[in-house]
Amino acid sequence: MQLVVLGLNHKTAPVEVRERFSLTKEQIRSGLRHLGEYGGINEAVVLSTCNRNEFYAVVDSDSDESELLKTFWSDLTGNEEDISEYLYIFKDEKCIRHLFNVASSLDSLVIGEGQILSQVKQAYTLAHEEGATSTILNTLFHRAITTGKRVRTETRIAFNAVSVSYAAVELARQIFGELNQSAALIFGAGKMAELTAENLVGRGVKKIYVANRHKDKAEEMAAQFNGEAVEFDEALLHNPDVDVVVTSTGAPHYVVTPWETQLAMKKRHGRPLVFIDIAVPRDVDPEVDTIPGVTVYNIDDLEEVVDEHRQEREKEAHEARGIVDEEVKSILDKFQYLSFQPLMARLSKRADMVRSRELRRALGKLPALSESDRRIVEQMSRMIVRKLLRFPMMEINASAGTDREQFYIEAMRSLFKLDVIGEAESSETENRNWNAQQ
Repeated sequence: MQLVVLGLNHKTAPVEVRERFSLTKEQIRSGLRHLGEYGGINEAVVLSTCNRNEFYAVVDSDSDESELLKTFWSDLTGNEEDISEYLYIFKDEKCIRHLFNVASSLDSLVIGEGQILSQVKQAYTLAHEEGATSTILNTLFHRAITTGKRVRTETRIAFNAVSVSYAAVELARQIFGELNQSAALIFGAGKMAELTAENLVGRGVKKIYVANRHKDKAEEMAAQFNGEAVEFDEALLHNPDVDVVVTSTGAPHYVVTPWETQLAMKKRHGRPLVFIDIAVPRDVDPEVDTIPGVTVYNIDDLEEVVDEHRQEREKEAHEARGIVDEEVKSILDKFQYLSFQPLMARLSKRADMVRSRELRRALGKLPALSESDRRIVEQMSRMIVRKLLRFPMMEINASAGTDREQFYIEAMRSLFKLDVIGEAESSETENRNWNAQQ
C-alpha cells in the first residue's frame, strides 16, 4: 500500500487553470461512488477549494500511481488536457506532511486563514459518507484535523489573520483610499460574500448592494448590513453609483459580461469601476478588463496585497511547523504497525477460539465449581493466552516497516494456519473486513 496526493494549487497553477478543474460536491460524490472501477485505488478523499484541487489516495504498491490518479482525475473533472506542468505528486511521508500543512493553513494563500480547516473536514466527511475511506485515510484525516486545531490553539497564527474577503476589501482601499464615499455591489450571498460585506461595512463603505440568483437570500444578507437587495440580471445597469463590485458566486459560468459592463459604463460618465473577482471558477469575463475605465482583479492578485501582520504570522508559522513535525512523526510511528494489525487480530481471534473451546470442555467436567471459581478459571485462561502471544507480537511489531516484515507475515500464516480453508475466512479477506470495520 502507498499513500499519495496528486494536485494543483495557487502556487503551481494560475486561476485560469484552476477554474477548469474546479469541482462541485456532486461531481466529487459521483466520482467517489465509482472508485471501485479503478483497480489499485483503495481509498480516496478529494479536496476542492478556490485555491486548490487535491486527490488523496491509498493505492496498491505495485501500481503506477501517477497514471492511475491522473486517469481518475481526468474522469472526475471531465477534462482531458495535459496539465502535468502544474501538478504535484507527494508520496507517503511527504503526502502526510503536505496534508498537515494544508490543514494548519501553512500552505494557504494567506497563512493563518481559518476556512481551510473546515474545508478539509468537509472533504473528509463527504468521502467517508460515500464509503471511500478506510483505516489509513480515516486515521490520516482525523490526525490532520487534530493537527490543524493544535496549530490554531497553541500558536497565534490566526491572530489578525487575513481572509480572502478581507484581502479583497484591502485591495479596494488601496485603490480608492477610504471607502466612506464609495458604494459596493456584491454578487453572491454565501459565506464568502457575507464576510466581504462585513469587512466592507467595517471599513465604512457608504452603501452595500447585494445581488443573488435567489432574491430572498440577497434580501436576507442585505438586511444584516442595512444594504439593499437588487435584481441579479440588472444589478450593474441599475446601480450607477457603485464603484467596487465584488463577485463571489458558485456559478460555473461568467455572471459579468463585457456587453452589460459597457452599457453600465455609459451611465457612469467616465467614473472608473473596479471588479474584484474572488470566485473560482471566475465570475467576471476576462474581456471586461479591456473596457476603458474598468479594472478587474482576480483571486491571484490578492497575494500582492500588503499584509501588515504577515511578519508576525510568519514567526508563529515557525512554531506551527514544529507542531506539524511532531504530528508527522507520531502518525508515522502509528502507520508502521497497520500492515500487521489485521493479521494480529486474526491470530488473537484464533487463539481465543481455541481457549474458549477448551474452557468449555474443562468446565463441563467440573460441574461442582461455583460461579466465582468459574470466573477465576476463565480469567486464568485469558491471561495464559495473552502472555503466550505477548513476546511473538512484540517481535512482529518490531519488524513492521523493515525487510523482515513480509517474512513474518508469511511465517504467521504458515505457523498458525491462518489461511485454512473451511475453518474461517482467508487472512486477505480478514484484512479487508478489519479495515472496513475500522
